[in-house]
Amino acid sequence: MIRKLDGILLSSANSTKLADFYKNVVDLKCTNEWEMGDKGETGYEFASIQLFINPHSKVKGVSKDPSRYMLNIEVDDIEKEVKRLKKAKVKIVQDIYHVEGYGLIATFKDIDGNYFQFVQVRASK
Repeated sequence: MIRKLDGILLSSANSTKLADFYKNVVDLKCTNEWEMGDKGETGYEFASIQLFINPHSKVKGVSKDPSRYMLNIEVDDIEKEVKRLKKAKVKIVQDIYHVEGYGLIATFKDIDGNYFQFVQVRASK
């Protein structure tokens, strides 16, 4: 029996640099760091969304297919958060748009070329 999705692994050739981007620019809270492998590399956990950023020996360069998967990060005020990332010069892929029955979405590119989205879901009735 499958219980739940345990987390999302985001592998990188430079996990420290990518984790710093999500901590310092996107403003996710890093809740744990650990040594991984035999080269003293570091893994990072962002428990609020079960995101793990890890080094991986087979990952090189930037993402070749950044739209294959995306992180959706829910925000309270999408206009405020998009403005903040634009000010930080984060590459915007798609500015704020509406999806009927869901809410508002804006898509960005992280420093490894992966897409992530801020979403502001509509209020529940």
